[in-house]
Amino acid sequence: MILHTERLVLRPWREADAEDLYMYAKDDQVGPIAGWPPHKNVEESLEIIRTVFAPDEVYAVALKEDDRAIGSIGLNLGAQANFPIGENDGEIGYWMGVPHWGKGYIPEAVRELMRHGFEDLKLDTIWCGYFGGNEKSKRVQEKCGFRHHHSVADMLYKMMNDVRTLHVTNITREQWERTL
Repeated sequence: MILHTERLVLRPWREADAEDLYMYAKDDQVGPIAGWPPHKNVEESLEIIRTVFAPDEVYAVALKEDDRAIGSIGLNLGAQANFPIGENDGEIGYWMGVPHWGKGYIPEAVRELMRHGFEDLKLDTIWCGYFGGNEKSKRVQEKCGFRHHHSVADMLYKMMNDVRTLHVTNITREQWERTL
């Protein structure tokens, strides 16, 4: 599936995106705050495209003007989520390359994925999360209407081998419909 916004195309990742992915994912300002280590080389980025980014509801965030991947957004459904959610719920995860921060691209992409989740997939609730200290991600969720649900403090996060606080937010279909 391909989704469109005013400035973006949300499309499946392609193997040809590996160099663009590596260019952004090697930056230690991107991965660690989102919960994953910086990529070490283009080959690792290609493997991520083939595995982590392979599911249907994972999209490259690309600018309409050149179709080059500048970030990623995905919707994990039901049991695929990173924390327990309902069977007819989804969890949005996202990141954006540093040169594109502060331009409103991720809120734009999140809003389109919310629309897709509620209108096309008929989800009941969409969840999101951010780690303590990730104020940019917190602001994205607030701008998009997500509300704090709960926090999990002192969580051992194995992927980064550290202890973090996870803040979980959500928005129901009814809450989203009231924003239209």
